[in-house]
Amino acid sequence: MANLKEIRTRISSVGSTRQITSAMKMVAAAKLKKVQETVTNFRPYALKMQEIMANVASSVADGEDNVFAVDRDYGQVLIVVITSNKGLCGAFNSNVIKEAVQLAERKYSGYLAPSKIRYLAIGKKGYDALRKRKVQLEDAVTDIIDNPVYDDVAVIAQSLMDKFLKGQYDCIDIVYNEFVNAATQNVICKQFLPIVNEEKTAGKQQEQQSDYIFEPTKKYIIKEMIPITLRQSFYGALLDSVASEYGSRMTSMHQATDNASSLIQDLTLQYNKARQAAITNEILEIVGGAEALKG
Repeated sequence: MANLKEIRTRISSVGSTRQITSAMKMVAAAKLKKVQETVTNFRPYALKMQEIMANVASSVADGEDNVFAVDRDYGQVLIVVITSNKGLCGAFNSNVIKEAVQLAERKYSGYLAPSKIRYLAIGKKGYDALRKRKVQLEDAVTDIIDNPVYDDVAVIAQSLMDKFLKGQYDCIDIVYNEFVNAATQNVICKQFLPIVNEEKTAGKQQEQQSDYIFEPTKKYIIKEMIPITLRQSFYGALLDSVASEYGSRMTSMHQATDNASSLIQDLTLQYNKARQAAITNEILEIVGGAEALKG
C-alpha cells in the first residue's frame, strides 16, 4: 500500500486537474451558448434560401445555365475536412478524420487513384492527423475556426467555387460535425460541388415554381443566387462544426471533472484506511513495548 505522503500528493494533483477541467467546462459552455444562438438564428434563413434555390433552379439544374450543377467524370477530387484547432474535446476530431478517409475509400477508391484525391484541412487537428496519414494535402486553414466570420469564410467558399469552375476539381465534398445539442454531434458528408438538388415530384415543383415572379430574368437570378447559397452553405457547415466542438468539449470536461471527483473520493478512502492502519500499528507497538517493560 502506498504511504500517506504519496496518497496526499495524488489527491492534491487530481484536485488541481479537477479545477482545470471544471474551468474548461465553464468556458466551453459560455462559448457554446454564444455560437448556438448564431446557429439557431442562421439555420432558418439558410434552409429557406436553399429551398427557394432548389425550386428556382430545378428546371435548369442539369443544364448549361447552372454551371455549378454539371456532373463531370471524376478526375480530381477535393475533400474538405473541418476540425478544431485544439484537443480535449472527446472524439470530435477523430470521428471526422475517420469519416473523411472512409469517404475517399467508399466513394472514389474503385476508379480513382489516391493521388487524385486531395484534402483541405480546416483546423489544426485535422491537418496534423491527415499529415500523419500521408495523404495528398491541398492546404490548411486554421485562422477562422476560433472566430468564424462570414466574410472570411465566404472567401474560402469562393475559392473552392473558382477551382471547380476552372476544372481543377471535378467534385468537392465537405466532412464536418453537425450540431444537434451539447451532447450529440452527427458526422456529415455533404457534396458541396457539383450541386445535388433534392428529389421532388414534378407536380410539387410546378406548384412551388408558380409562386415566383422573376425579375429581371430567371437565368439572371439563378446566376446570382447560386454562389450566395453555396457560400451560406459552407458558412453553415463551419458554424455547425464550431458549435459541435464546444459542445463536445463541454461534455468531455464535465465527464473528466466527475471522474476526478470520483478518483478523489477513492484516494481519500485509501488515505483514511492507510492512516488508520498506521495508527493501529503505532498503538500495537506501544502496547507491545509496555508489555515488554512489565516482563
